[in-house]
Parts: sequence; C-alpha cells; structure tokens
Amino acid sequence: MPAFFSHAQEGRPAGLRSIWTPEQPIPLPEHPRPHLVRDAWANLNGMWEYAITGSGEAPEGWDGQILVPFCVESALSGVQRALKPEQFLWYRRSVEVSPRAPGERLLLHFGAVDWRADVWVNGREVGSHIGGYDAFALDITEAAGEDEEIEIVVRVQDPTDEGVQPRGKQVLEPNGIWYTAVSGIWQTVWLETVPGTWIDSLEVEASVVTGEVLLRPVLAGEKSMVRVEARVLFNGQSVASAAGEGARPLRLRVDRPRAWSPDSPTLYELEVLLSRADGVRDVVRSYFAFRTIEVKSDDQGVNRLFLNGRPLFHFGPLDQGWWPDGLYTAPTDEALRFDIEQTRAMGFNMCRKHVKVEPQRWYYWADRLGLMVWQDMPSGDRYIGPAEADIERTPESEEIFRREWSEIIEELHPHPCVVVWVPFNEGWGQFKTNEILAWTKSLDPTRVVDGPSGWTDRAGGDMHDMHAYPGPSMFPTSAERASVLGEFGGLGLVVSGHLWQERDNWGYRSYESSEALRQAYEQLVERLRPLVARGLAAAVYTQTTDVEIEVNGLMTYDRKVMKIDPSVLRGINRRVFLPPPETRVIVPTSEERPQSWRFTTSDPGAEWESPGFDDAGWAQAPGGFGTRGTPGAVVGTEWSGGDIWLRRRVQVDDAGGRVFLRMHHDEGAEVFINGARVIQTTGWTVGYTEFGPIDSSVLRRGENLIAVHCRQTSGGQFIDVGIVELIEKGE
Repeated sequence: MPAFFSHAQEGRPAGLRSIWTPEQPIPLPEHPRPHLVRDAWANLNGMWEYAITGSGEAPEGWDGQILVPFCVESALSGVQRALKPEQFLWYRRSVEVSPRAPGERLLLHFGAVDWRADVWVNGREVGSHIGGYDAFALDITEAAGEDEEIEIVVRVQDPTDEGVQPRGKQVLEPNGIWYTAVSGIWQTVWLETVPGTWIDSLEVEASVVTGEVLLRPVLAGEKSMVRVEARVLFNGQSVASAAGEGARPLRLRVDRPRAWSPDSPTLYELEVLLSRADGVRDVVRSYFAFRTIEVKSDDQGVNRLFLNGRPLFHFGPLDQGWWPDGLYTAPTDEALRFDIEQTRAMGFNMCRKHVKVEPQRWYYWADRLGLMVWQDMPSGDRYIGPAEADIERTPESEEIFRREWSEIIEELHPHPCVVVWVPFNEGWGQFKTNEILAWTKSLDPTRVVDGPSGWTDRAGGDMHDMHAYPGPSMFPTSAERASVLGEFGGLGLVVSGHLWQERDNWGYRSYESSEALRQAYEQLVERLRPLVARGLAAAVYTQTTDVEIEVNGLMTYDRKVMKIDPSVLRGINRRVFLPPPETRVIVPTSEERPQSWRFTTSDPGAEWESPGFDDAGWAQAPGGFGTRGTPGAVVGTEWSGGDIWLRRRVQVDDAGGRVFLRMHHDEGAEVFINGARVIQTTGWTVGYTEFGPIDSSVLRRGENLIAVHCRQTSGGQFIDVGIVELIEKGE
C-alpha cells in the first residue's frame, strides 16, 4: 500500500470508500488535458504541506501534509477538515524543474481550485484566479529563474454557501440533496514547458456534410514569422493536411467523414506543428469529431433533438459526479471511466452533468465511449421558487457568473460529447433568464441551449424542460422548442453496508428490494414511451449513484453494488428507442371533453368500489376534479377538500392488448375497475400520463365500473382517469 494512502487513514477513519485505491506514487498521473497534449510536462500531484489560518498572512508553521488533488474535506486528502468562510487554506511544495532552453517558458497549470487562489513562486506573487470549476495557467518563468528547484505556495479562500459564487450542491451543513463542501485544489496541478512562441489552443469546426475541417490555431508569445502545419489522422493513417503562415485558419478536407454518435464514437486525431525558419518549435496532439446537434421538426412537424441530421431520443441519468472518499475528485482515472462505462452498459446514451463540471479526462472518456452530455452551469447566489421573479444579482455576482460560465463553455468546446448547455436549474441563481440563454447561444451556436431546467420557465432557449417526480410527464409540444423531461424518477433503495450514514437516508420514493425497484423502474420506462409518441424529445432519470444521504442511485455511492443488473436495465431501456407506440383511447379522460362522474367527499364506507354499490345519492358532475392553477389540470368541477371518491360507468367494445390508465393525480390515488384494484400510487403528477400496463382481464366487453379515491394534504390538487391501449408499430 502506498505511503500516501496510509497517511490518508492515519488517525482519521475514512468511512465509506469507493472500489478504487490510488496506487501510483502520484495520484491521477495521466495527462490532464487530452485535447491539447505536448510531451514536456510534469505532474505535481502528491504530497504538499498545508495549513489552515484565520488570516491572509502566511502561516508561521504547517499543520501537516495533504494529498493533492483531493480537497481538504475529503478522506483521500488525509486531512478531512472543514474550511470555514473566514479561514484560509495554504499549500506549499518544493519542485524540481528541468533545465530550459533559451526562450522557453514555464507554465504552472491548475485544473481547478475552489474558489479563490493566490499563487507565489519562490516568494514572488505570480497570479490569482477566481472560479472553482475552470482551469487556469500562470507563466512562472521569471519567478522560477534558473533555479533547479522552486517553491510553490498557494492560498485559497472559499465561502461555500455563504458567498454568491457558483458552488453547485456544496453547503457548510450537508442535508438532504445538499452535500459536503469542497475547498481548495481538487484537480491536477502540473508544469508545462513551452517555446517562446507556442500553440495555446485549437479551435476546430468540422462539417460532416462536406468533410471540411476549419482549424484556427490560437498562438501565444511572439507570433511573427511562424508557420503552422496540421495533419488529420484516422486509425494512425494521415487522411488530410494543410499548412499556412502565422495564426491564419487552415482548411483541410477529409473524404467520406465518419460521424460521431453514441453507437459509433468516431474520433479523428490531429497533430499540429509550429515552426520558424530554423525548425520546429512546438508540437501538440489533439483530436476532434464530425458531429452536429440541433432542434428541428421531424416528418410529423414535432420538434426533436437531431444528431447528425437524424432525430435521436436522449435518455440517461442525472450524474452528480461525487465520490465518498474524494468528494468532487474521483480516486483514479479508471473510476472516471467506470461511471461512463456503466452508464453505457445500462443502455443510456446520455447523462446530464448536474451543477458540477468534471476534469477534462471525464469528457475525454465520454468522447471515447460515446456518451452525450448535457452540461449544467454550477449554481450559486440566491435561489427562487417556481412562481418567483428572477433574482437581481449585484454587478459583482453577475460578473462572477458570466466569467466562469464563458470559461467553462470555452474549455469544454473541443469535446463532441457535450451537446447541450444548461445555464440554470430549478431557479437556482436564476437571473436575466432569456438574456443569459441567448448569450449562451451566442458563445456557442453549435450546441443546444436548455431553457431553465425545471420550474421557472421564461419561454426561452431551445427546449421546454419539465421536472416531474416520480413522473414521467411532459409539457405540450410547441413550434418553438423541444419538450424534454429534465428530471424524473428518483426511486430509492437503501443498501446496508454501502451507505454514507446508516440511518435517516432519503429518496423521492423508497423500495425495500432490488426486485421492487426494478418493477417500479420498468413501469416508469413503459410510461415514457407514449410520451415519446406525443413528442417528448429527451428524459433524464435521477440518478447515476447514491450521493451522501441521497439513495436514489442506480449504483451505491461506493460503486460496489448495481441496484439493478446493468444487462436487465439495458433490456428495459432499449424499449425507449423503439418506434413509439400508437395510442387508442378506450375510455376518454376529461382533457378534451368533460366526462361525467358521480362523486362524494364524505367517506362512503365499505364496498364503495364494487359494481353493486348504490351510488344514487352521490352528486354528479363533469371531470376533472380539483383546484384551478394546479399544474396540468383541466378542471371541470372544483374540489378543494381532503378526500374525494369517484365512480363512473363506461362502455368498452374491445379490451384486448396492452392497457394503461391515463391519469393525472395530485396527490395519492387508488383506482379500481369492476371492484379490482389496478393501481395505488402516492405523490403527484404534473400532467396526464400513463400508468401500467394493467391487467386487461379486469375489463369486460360492455359496461364497466371505474372507481377512484384521491387524497389531498397540501398544495394543488386534481384527479382525472381514463383508459388507453398502446399499440406497437407493426402489430
């Protein structure tokens, strides 16, 4: 066992651990920036000295050692101490540096530091950075001088949820869906040697239609009298090349380009050389893909998400990206890859990266393994409810948001896996909504921009995004945007021995066994399919893994238990991608035309659900029943009490096939057909959706009785029920 891992456990029980243990002397030794690689670099992960102080003055002594790049609150850091908003976290390390040729520069890179970082080299301040999710680099050439060993000191301050900065789900006092704070260095620190003129970044536009590749090299340093050459390779073979003077765009053409998709994640390698008259000065390796993503109407006039010119339903989990031992930081590169591999093995083609940004290597693996990504902006500042107006940020808060979001978009732009930008989630820090959505689109017109994901829609963006727990449900389709389900599900299962804490865990809905969870999940997926037929373009299930006390994951937090076998999940999920079924109405709801019911709000006693029960004394009125303003409700009769009992006699001509209830309930409801209970559900929906399939044998040709009981405790309320048959295409 490596010495640093022993240190991480010394005197501090680590609690829950993932299935990976960092085994290298340097944790996460892989090159941290796969889309722009040069050979002259050195990884600075490993043991650093640390101290926590009450002021911004340099510490007089050091508290011990910390394992970089794991945050100070994590078990893998070896510290596991909370950093208070008024405190400062200090790092120090001496580093050997290789001799540099005349004119070469030395860059110090930080993958991410949460939140404010000030850096000194050899006692000289070399720069500062504000932002917990974007990378930054400092030119330390002058400060390093000709020394063979340099001293690096970093000072960090992080207000967590007492500040206005982007923070995602971090809080100082974790509870429910809010998790442990992350402070300090949490991504790889590294040195890079570059020539006096170097390739700082590459901007690539690739047309899958024409095969044309437009390459814009972004140069740093002295830019005159330089030549740039580029070569595109596929499977190691050169397929296109071009050269030009200075930083002029280069045009290359690839014959018969292969498009990137989840089923065929084709990547092209890119090699770029910068030279002067006396020879090659810089060489970088990169990659790109031919891939388009857009919202447009299908042949039925319904807006869908189109990948490479073809409609493709997006289906995947909400991915929080947290680890029990590393918090924001996965213990190894294999761990990063594992989550993506398992997501694909479960039959999903995308995930929504939820209010967090990952290290570049995570997106590299998503590129390689074929996982589409909806990328959230980490939330911050003040939160609003569904009916509230946008918050008014201070100029400082707005500047912090805009600077970091634009940096995130620029850094992730090279990754073909990223297909959707999500600036706001559920009113968390939401301000100037449509202005920010339009601005995001202007920063990157090549990708789709989600309207606010859930709750506080302002009719902007490319998608109208609903959250429905457990759901599923959807907003009606429109001519302007695609209708998507940005969150649903949240089915919980406690797996003893694999918990952050053994008691008081939380889930939207809880189940007692893996089989019960599987059945409930399968029912949700079955109910998705008719929504797809009506125009739903995407669905995001909550969630990939458990996180702290949240037990809604398809995997446990430590990744040691798959709550549903991935092959079983894959078989269930594949039905979502089949041609959507046709819907035949057997018994109509009151959505389009009011349907007559008998009802009472007084307890009717025993046998009320049986066909022989005498309901002549009940009132008769049109459905649905509830309060106006309840989301998705079509109210025919006001009902504002605690309980309602409904009975309706209907004629059924044909009761064969796969039969579902079509129902909107708020809150819990139980439904009987001819005296047999066919469903009992809790919670609420935010619109009409299908439940089932139900046992069609309870229906008979001729007269049938539908009996419904709905109970209300708070908030909006509504109940309406019908019956439909889903007919698979080709049947």
